[in-house]
Amino acid sequence: MNGALPFIVGAALLALVLGFVARRGKNMNLEQWTVGGRGFGAIFVFLLLAGEIYTTFTFLGGSGYAYGKGAPAFYILCYGTLAYVLSYIMLPPIWRYAKDNRLYSQSDFFVRKYESPTLGVIVALVDIVALIPYLVLQFKGLGIIVEVAGYGAISSTLAIWIGAVIVAAYVMVSGVHGSAWTSVAKDIMILCVVIFLGLYLPYHYYGGLGPMFEAIEKAKPNFTVLPSRGESLWWFASTVLLTALGFFMWPHTFGSIYTARSARVIRKNAILLPLYQLILLFVFFVGFAATLQVPGLTGSDIDLALFKLSVKTFDPWFVGVIGATGVLTALVPGSMIMMTAATLIANNLYRAVKPQADDRQVSRLAKFLVPLVALVAVFFTLKGGETIVALLLMGYSFVTQLFPSLVLSLAQRNIATREGAAAGIIAGVATVASLSLTGASLHKLSWLPGEIQDLNIGIVALAVNFIVLIAVSLAMRSAAAPTHAAAE
Repeated sequence: MNGALPFIVGAALLALVLGFVARRGKNMNLEQWTVGGRGFGAIFVFLLLAGEIYTTFTFLGGSGYAYGKGAPAFYILCYGTLAYVLSYIMLPPIWRYAKDNRLYSQSDFFVRKYESPTLGVIVALVDIVALIPYLVLQFKGLGIIVEVAGYGAISSTLAIWIGAVIVAAYVMVSGVHGSAWTSVAKDIMILCVVIFLGLYLPYHYYGGLGPMFEAIEKAKPNFTVLPSRGESLWWFASTVLLTALGFFMWPHTFGSIYTARSARVIRKNAILLPLYQLILLFVFFVGFAATLQVPGLTGSDIDLALFKLSVKTFDPWFVGVIGATGVLTALVPGSMIMMTAATLIANNLYRAVKPQADDRQVSRLAKFLVPLVALVAVFFTLKGGETIVALLLMGYSFVTQLFPSLVLSLAQRNIATREGAAAGIIAGVATVASLSLTGASLHKLSWLPGEIQDLNIGIVALAVNFIVLIAVSLAMRSAAAPTHAAAE
């Protein structure tokens, strides 16, 4: 056994133990299982949000994107901060409405606001389609981390199966409480490990951050500035806007808001979470440090940058500590995604077919569905090809299509109708799906100005969504007006 393996195995066992211990003294009814009895304070909500926001994509993808793309990676740093500012205003009324109406999922919110079970089904389907590839991402990241950090002692396939079993087991038992408790361990470890790596590696190999960027600029001129075309300033701005608007539209992130004890808890987190974004800087520093030290990584292999440099630099035992941290960055968000997907199927799809089902039946079904969701995700992780990659890239663009109808519903007088909201979401999602799956691109429309060609395709879909939403809503209100007049 190599020196790394005990730490990786220890992290997996720690997650399992914390997940099971978290249910002590609690009756795991639907409200406790899904939203923690709506009793989480500022610290737990902070850890829960950080646990599901800063995932394997941050740990591997953030450093890998900096390694492979350079300056465009900084969009990841920007959009979260903007989203937290937006959350200070937007999330408290959502929390109050959810508490007053005992809502369990994001889909429930749309059902109640628009008095439309059909709209709830549409939202639930969009959520599930976006969540499955996001769960696949966590499992793929887990497999990479365990195989590389464990020096091949455990294959990525075996690691994925073990991770799926662990997460499914404690989610069934403890629900959101298990996710919250494992977030405690995950956040402590990621703070220590990422900050250390982000400072140590640039100083170890270059003598500091300044000399590191000077060396990169000399070897790869303009690597640390945005290109004039492609991932340009226009791409950067549109991508930041799209992802900031969609940040809290992910159903598992949205659902975490329901766990808060009060609106004040949410506002505290809106103030504190931008500070947590600074962790991403240290992740980027690792990626930049790796560009000249482990050159030659291309394609999907750029995600290996952090671990390739760590294996080159540190003894196996410390690589194991880094790997253990990476394991928790996969298991924590994976547990929230798994629970949310199961809840959506049970509470918003099954209940739409059988409205007479009570909370006890829905809770039992949701727990039963957890391992099935895990099996589907494992299947696509091991067998999925380009289709899963395409779906993953569409994920943010998908969930962001919920933003216009949700924001309009918060107004005192909602100008959107249920038909308009449904039509807008469907139009936006259809635009994203058709453009992404066919490989269409604004760059292929050579007659467009270069700035427009560089826009994120999700922004185009969002514009289509809003236009359709308003048009259909106005048409429905105009059609209803004569009926009201005749009735009077």
